Amino acid sequence: MGKALDGVRILDFTHVQSGPTCTQLLAWFGADVIKVERAGSGDVTRQQLRDIPDVDSLYFTMLNHNKRSLTLDAKCEDGKKVLEKLVVSCDVLVENFAPGVLDRMGFTWERIQQLNPRMIVASVKGFGPGPYQDCKVYENIAQCAGGSASTTGFDDGPPLVTGAQIGDSGTGLHLALGIVAALYQRHRTGRGQKVLAAMQDSVLNLCRVKLRDQQRLACTGVLKEYPQYPNGQFGEAVPRAGNASGGGQPGWIVKCKGWQSDPNAYLYFITQAPVWQDICKVIGKEEWITDPDYATPEARLPRLEQVFAAIEAWTVTKSKLEAMQILNEHDIPCGPILSMREIAAEPSLRATGTVVEVDHPTRGKYLSVGNPIKLSGSETEVRRSPLLGEHTDEVLAELGYCMQEIAALRAKNVI
Repeated sequence: MGKALDGVRILDFTHVQSGPTCTQLLAWFGADVIKVERAGSGDVTRQQLRDIPDVDSLYFTMLNHNKRSLTLDAKCEDGKKVLEKLVVSCDVLVENFAPGVLDRMGFTWERIQQLNPRMIVASVKGFGPGPYQDCKVYENIAQCAGGSASTTGFDDGPPLVTGAQIGDSGTGLHLALGIVAALYQRHRTGRGQKVLAAMQDSVLNLCRVKLRDQQRLACTGVLKEYPQYPNGQFGEAVPRAGNASGGGQPGWIVKCKGWQSDPNAYLYFITQAPVWQDICKVIGKEEWITDPDYATPEARLPRLEQVFAAIEAWTVTKSKLEAMQILNEHDIPCGPILSMREIAAEPSLRATGTVVEVDHPTRGKYLSVGNPIKLSGSETEVRRSPLLGEHTDEVLAELGYCMQEIAALRAKNVI
């Protein structure tokens, strides 16, 4: 069947994480992604957080698989002519420049439409239209402005950002969906359009259950599934809820055997109502099955601290994997806290292509994340990231430049 996005050509003006996440996903699905970089230095992440001197960092390589690299000075006249040809020949331009940069380069939306009416221009910005639209935004700023930090952590501590890159990578995933939708609409209209994914908007979308809870709190004054109930105080805004599940089935992280020396010897345990009797039997609290203080979900809500203390008294006698095996035999929802070291070594993730080993010509073999989305008719092959400018001659030849013209551009430091 070929690849899902075979024949789609992406002009990639993105850097760092949010944009490259988007374009890498499109490349995994078969799009031809041409990454435009500055000659000599390229994407700033090539040099950031290096673990091996003078080679592309893992930061760069893990976000730029399956792409081609073209070096270009897009500010000079010869460079702008190359860029015009690229705009004409591509389907999508993706950028995460600071606001106004593309316009100052001379490639306004109107100019791009003149060159290619079918062109889709997709942008990552920190904020959408409004008072903060010109502000520069990074991962943790997006988490704070999008509502994540204020609702993460424990109630007696400060707001926390999460280790999941919901601001950068989360926005890149949203933008990729917007691009695919715009491509689909173009089949009917023949016209391109602008696609915008704001980082604040994307984080808020991922925090929608907290916006749900804000409205419930305003209506009732309490959130009964939060650990502050019944003895804590609720203010006007959704509080931090520790490890509470945030849903209708209360959950918490409990200690397992070895927690004193292993910071990840923990298990997430959900007290799902349909398996309450099994939970009681497993942890040795069979009297709770009929005790009116524990027999129903409503009765248990103000006593969740005692419930999870009893559960932890059982889990602390088992390793997290032993506890998980026993609980799964009874269909009790749970999950181990897996470290990155454990995830990297997990055979099932290697087998499905979720974790892949990639061979790079200068840094050697390294582990990376593969395509998290599996299509039965479009298998993903994860190819290494490009060296800086590796495909410059190849791309220019496809645009109609002869070898002499390419040499002349290189002599003038255009490429």
